[in-house]
Amino acid sequence: MTTHVPPPKVSVPVQAARHLDKPLFGLLLIVCSTAFLASSDTMAKYLSRGGMPPVEIAWIRFTVFALIMLPMVLVPSGGKALRSSRPLLQVFRGLGLLGSSIFFIIGLSYLPIAEATATGFISPIFVTSLSVIFLGEKVGLRRWTATIVGLIGVLIIVRPGTAAFQPAAIFPIVSALGWAAALVLTRKMSGADQPITTMAYAAIVGFLVLSVFVPFYWTSPTPIQLAIGVAIGVSSTVGHWIVVVAFRYADASVLAPFSYVQLMWVTLLGFVVFSEIPDIWTFVGAAVIIASGVYTAHRERVRRAKIVVPAEPYPTS
Repeated sequence: MTTHVPPPKVSVPVQAARHLDKPLFGLLLIVCSTAFLASSDTMAKYLSRGGMPPVEIAWIRFTVFALIMLPMVLVPSGGKALRSSRPLLQVFRGLGLLGSSIFFIIGLSYLPIAEATATGFISPIFVTSLSVIFLGEKVGLRRWTATIVGLIGVLIIVRPGTAAFQPAAIFPIVSALGWAAALVLTRKMSGADQPITTMAYAAIVGFLVLSVFVPFYWTSPTPIQLAIGVAIGVSSTVGHWIVVVAFRYADASVLAPFSYVQLMWVTLLGFVVFSEIPDIWTFVGAAVIIASGVYTAHRERVRRAKIVVPAEPYPTS
């Protein structure tokens, strides 16, 4: 999966998070990253509609991801960048991202890409709940209210109990849960490892796990399908890396709302590639979710300002 939801926080050194002198450049990078991530999702949907199993699509994506990351961690440092102070948490984080990717691709097989992406933005709701349970964070009434409003936005999109409801809507929701779990784990090991270490673990865990299961789902891809699969891996990896760079130049709570630009890209690409036109309820629900996410980012900025702690950048898979 690519980042179909607002990217979570990444465990990076504090000094990287303090580079707040070029917020406009950070905003431009975030918008650029959403174009790459939306393109990756669009290509994944194209392959799934062509009959390629989601496990195979994800395996190609993580294989390319690993092939890009391994030279970066092995050549300059001789493998030292793979040494993690919290390896078990890194593995579980990788599993969360892997699950998120698989379930989102499955959802793309059945749902319009804009609807799947908008539904996936439910992840902040899970993040808030899981942070209270596993991190002991205190969440005030206003943030809980914003969380509930975001949930209402998702319900507007999926419309359970009506003729418009599609059971496949559960897949991007589960995907968002996996992403949120990865975020909470990232916060738990905040500052423990370098960003490149976190990205490398995600790539390796995804590749190894999928390599076990892909033989049971494998269908021989055509040269065009293989090329598109490689493009998915390159596009998602580049998009995620741009996110890491972007959060070196501006605070996370400032940049996070701009990740919703991805919804604009997938709507456009869905129309051009698949002739999909989201219904009015998808737009209404997406607007409610975005408003909830923007307000949550605002409250996060206020909270961090009060405790004088620099905001961490968001992580990548």
